Amino acid sequence: QAQLVESGGGLVQPGGSLRLACALSGSSLSIYTMGWFRQAPGKQRELVASITYGERPNYADSVKGRFTISRDNAKNTVYLQMNSLKPEDTAVYYCNRAVGSRYSWGQGTQVTVSS
Repeated sequence: QAQLVESGGGLVQPGGSLRLACALSGSSLSIYTMGWFRQAPGKQRELVASITYGERPNYADSVKGRFTISRDNAKNTVYLQMNSLKPEDTAVYYCNRAVGSRYSWGQGTQVTVSS
Protein backbone atom coordinates (compact mmCIF):
# COMPACT_ATOMS: atom_id res chain seq x y z
CA GLN A 1 0.00 0.00 0.00
CA ALA A 2 1.34 3.42 -0.95
CA GLN A 3 2.39 5.61 1.94
CA LEU A 4 3.46 9.26 1.92
CA VAL A 5 5.68 10.63 4.67
CA GLU A 6 6.31 14.36 4.88
CA SER A 7 9.13 15.89 6.91
CA GLY A 8 11.13 19.06 7.38
CA GLY A 9 8.61 21.38 8.97
CA GLY A 10 9.22 23.49 12.03
CA LEU A 11 9.09 26.92 13.60
CA VAL A 12 10.80 29.68 11.66
CA GLN A 13 10.88 33.45 11.85
CA PRO A 14 9.40 35.59 9.08
CA GLY A 15 11.86 35.79 6.21
CA GLY A 16 13.34 32.42 7.05
CA SER A 17 13.58 29.24 5.00
CA LEU A 18 12.63 25.59 5.28
CA ARG A 19 13.01 22.60 3.00
CA LEU A 20 10.27 20.01 3.09
CA ALA A 21 10.61 16.45 1.83
CA CYS A 22 7.97 13.91 0.91
CA ALA A 23 8.94 10.27 0.52
CA LEU A 24 6.63 7.75 -1.14
CA SER A 25 6.84 4.04 -0.36
CA GLY A 26 4.85 1.18 -1.87
CA SER A 27 4.47 2.84 -5.26
CA SER A 28 6.44 4.92 -7.76
CA LEU A 29 5.78 8.62 -8.21
CA SER A 30 7.95 8.93 -11.31
CA ILE A 31 5.14 9.15 -13.89
CA TYR A 32 2.81 11.35 -11.88
CA THR A 33 2.38 15.07 -11.46
CA MET A 34 3.04 15.57 -7.77
CA GLY A 35 2.02 18.48 -5.63
CA TRP A 36 2.46 20.14 -2.29
CA PHE A 37 -0.71 21.15 -0.52
CA ARG A 38 -1.27 23.08 2.69
CA GLN A 39 -4.10 23.48 5.13
CA ALA A 40 -4.28 26.31 7.62
CA PRO A 41 -6.61 26.17 10.64
CA GLY A 42 -10.20 26.76 9.57
CA LYS A 43 -9.33 26.76 5.87
CA GLN A 44 -9.61 24.27 3.05
CA ARG A 45 -6.61 22.37 1.81
CA GLU A 46 -5.03 24.16 -1.15
CA LEU A 47 -2.50 23.21 -3.79
CA VAL A 48 0.53 25.50 -3.61
CA ALA A 49 2.97 23.86 -6.03
CA SER A 50 3.07 21.00 -8.50
CA ILE A 51 5.64 19.38 -10.73
CA THR A 52 5.06 17.19 -13.76
CA TYR A 53 6.95 13.98 -14.47
CA GLY A 54 8.91 16.13 -16.94
CA GLU A 55 9.83 18.46 -14.04
CA ARG A 56 7.76 21.41 -15.18
CA PRO A 57 6.70 23.32 -12.05
CA ASN A 58 3.59 25.36 -11.39
CA TYR A 59 2.91 27.58 -8.39
CA ALA A 60 0.01 29.30 -6.71
CA ASP A 61 0.29 33.07 -6.93
CA SER A 62 0.69 33.29 -3.16
CA VAL A 63 4.01 31.41 -3.23
CA LYS A 64 5.38 32.23 -6.67
CA GLY A 65 8.94 33.49 -6.50
CA ARG A 66 9.42 32.21 -2.94
CA PHE A 67 8.85 28.43 -3.15
CA THR A 68 10.58 25.92 -5.40
CA ILE A 69 9.32 22.40 -5.98
CA SER A 70 11.62 19.64 -7.17
CA ARG A 71 11.64 15.88 -7.41
CA ASP A 72 14.13 13.01 -7.31
CA ASN A 73 12.49 10.04 -8.97
CA ALA A 74 15.38 7.75 -8.05
CA LYS A 75 14.67 8.48 -4.38
CA ASN A 76 10.89 8.54 -4.90
CA THR A 77 10.89 11.91 -3.15
CA VAL A 78 9.46 15.36 -3.77
CA TYR A 79 10.86 18.51 -2.16
CA LEU A 80 9.61 22.00 -1.43
CA GLN A 81 12.15 24.73 -0.79
CA MET A 82 10.43 27.60 0.97
CA ASN A 83 12.17 30.97 1.21
CA SER A 84 11.06 34.38 2.46
CA LEU A 85 8.45 32.74 4.63
CA LYS A 86 5.52 34.80 5.86
CA PRO A 87 3.16 34.26 8.80
CA GLU A 88 0.40 33.45 6.32
CA ASP A 89 2.41 30.43 5.17
CA THR A 90 1.68 28.80 8.53
CA ALA A 91 -0.13 25.54 7.86
CA VAL A 92 0.22 21.78 7.76
CA TYR A 93 1.90 20.83 4.50
CA TYR A 94 1.09 17.64 2.62
CA CYS A 95 2.17 16.11 -0.64
CA ASN A 96 0.16 13.94 -3.01
CA ARG A 97 -0.64 13.45 -6.65
CA ALA A 98 -1.75 16.82 -7.99
CA VAL A 99 -3.91 15.36 -10.75
CA GLY A 100 -6.33 12.45 -10.76
CA SER A 101 -6.88 9.96 -7.99
CA ARG A 102 -4.85 10.55 -4.85
CA TYR A 103 -2.87 8.34 -2.56
CA SER A 104 -4.02 8.20 1.04
CA TRP A 105 -2.90 11.40 2.72
CA GLY A 106 0.13 11.33 4.96
CA GLN A 107 0.31 12.95 8.37
CA GLY A 108 1.72 16.17 6.95
CA THR A 109 4.38 18.39 8.44
CA GLN A 110 3.63 21.53 10.45
CA VAL A 111 5.16 24.81 9.32
CA THR A 112 4.82 27.73 11.70
CA VAL A 113 6.10 31.18 10.74
CA SER A 114 6.21 33.45 13.74
CA SER A 115 8.50 35.87 15.51
